[in-house]
Amino acid sequence: MIHKTRTCALYGIKGYVVDVEVDLSNGLPGFDIVGLPDAAVRESRERVRAAIKNSGLQFPQKRITVNLAPADIKKEGSIFDLAIAIGILSAGMYFETTKTENTAFLGELSLDGSVKGIKGILPMCMELISNGCSKVVLSKENADEAALIKGLDVIAVETVNDIIEYFNGIKTINPHSVNIQVFFNDNDKYDYDFSEVKGQEVVKRVLEIAAAGGHNLIMIGPPGSGKTMLARRLPSILPDMSFEECLEVTKIYSISGLLKDRSSLITRRPFRSPHHTMSSASLIGGGRIPHP
Repeated sequence: MIHKTRTCALYGIKGYVVDVEVDLSNGLPGFDIVGLPDAAVRESRERVRAAIKNSGLQFPQKRITVNLAPADIKKEGSIFDLAIAIGILSAGMYFETTKTENTAFLGELSLDGSVKGIKGILPMCMELISNGCSKVVLSKENADEAALIKGLDVIAVETVNDIIEYFNGIKTINPHSVNIQVFFNDNDKYDYDFSEVKGQEVVKRVLEIAAAGGHNLIMIGPPGSGKTMLARRLPSILPDMSFEECLEVTKIYSISGLLKDRSSLITRRPFRSPHHTMSSASLIGGGRIPHP
């Protein structure tokens, strides 16, 4: 019998749902993962095996085949550890498969059975809820970030045993929630303010027009003339971001692993200043400003 669990992976800055199919059959014990796994995914076999054993649980002495569907997309990273382990434990009758319907599992496993946080939780949770998932089980490290998605029950756990006890009704874990307004309350002050600029009346007027009308702007001038200094302060006169805009920006920070403690919502318009040699789209000597 095939036991299925659900997880999610990243393709660029978007998530896509992955069905984890686990088959246990008689024969020589083995553990194979198919579905275009990379090296990190193949190494899940050893992490999952050790995590289950070190949690005091019985690892099935059977031939185990795990398929990550869709099988034509390359799978990368340690995202699938938890879903694979839950599929094996479900097949081992530690809890009924029906209890995990419409539930996704996201997380990396330590060898001692603890669940570790991963990058890119926000875009993955956004994709899961759009595909009918109503509940996600993940590490406490990622709970705040996942709870930003409305309508998704976030079950934050520390170990594999927590999950088994939760689905068997032994342990009660209330869905995690966050007060989104708190993030916006901390959005009162930028590190660099437009009012700090002295002089430069012409370029300040241009920046104000660009900010008010949502226009693009190119600043060209010799080094030290104040281009980056002015661009860095432009976000302080731009309109506040909407919640949807905050989610889009936070998605990029989440995938890049730049969220502080994996618990932040980006509510201030960011400023990025890459060196002009990094991209042919950058202008030589110019600062880059965010679009409102």
